[in-house]
Amino acid sequence: MLGKILLTLAVIAIAYVYIRQQQIADSRESNQSANKTRSAEKDELSRDIRVGAYLLLILMTGIGAALFYFDWQDDHQVLTVNLHRESQNEPVSYRVYKYQLQDRSFTTIDGIQITVAGSERMEIIGLEE
Repeated sequence: MLGKILLTLAVIAIAYVYIRQQQIADSRESNQSANKTRSAEKDELSRDIRVGAYLLLILMTGIGAALFYFDWQDDHQVLTVNLHRESQNEPVSYRVYKYQLQDRSFTTIDGIQITVAGSERMEIIGLEE
C-alpha cells in the first residue's frame, strides 16, 4: 500500500513538474513576444534618436560652415584706404583686405605694411557698418 501511495505521489510530482515546465515555457514565449515588441519599440526609438542626432550634427556642421564662409567672405572684402597728408594735395590710395585693417596700420594687397602717422588722416572707402 505504501508503494502505491509513493508511486501516486511520484506521478503527481512528475505531472506537476511537467505542467510547471510548460507554464514556464509558455510564459517565456509570451514574455519573449512582449520583449520582442518592447525590443522593437526600443530599437525604433534608438533608430529615431540616432537619426535625430545625425540630423542635428549635419545641421550644426552646415551652420558652422556657412558662418565660417560668410566670415571669411567679409574678411576678404577689398577696401580702399585713402591717406590724406598735410604736405600733399591729393590723397594716397591703397587697396586693403578688411582683415588686414587695424587702428593705425594696415597691410596692402601687395604685402606692404603701412603705419599711419599722427598727422595723417585715414579715410576708408567700402566699409559698411
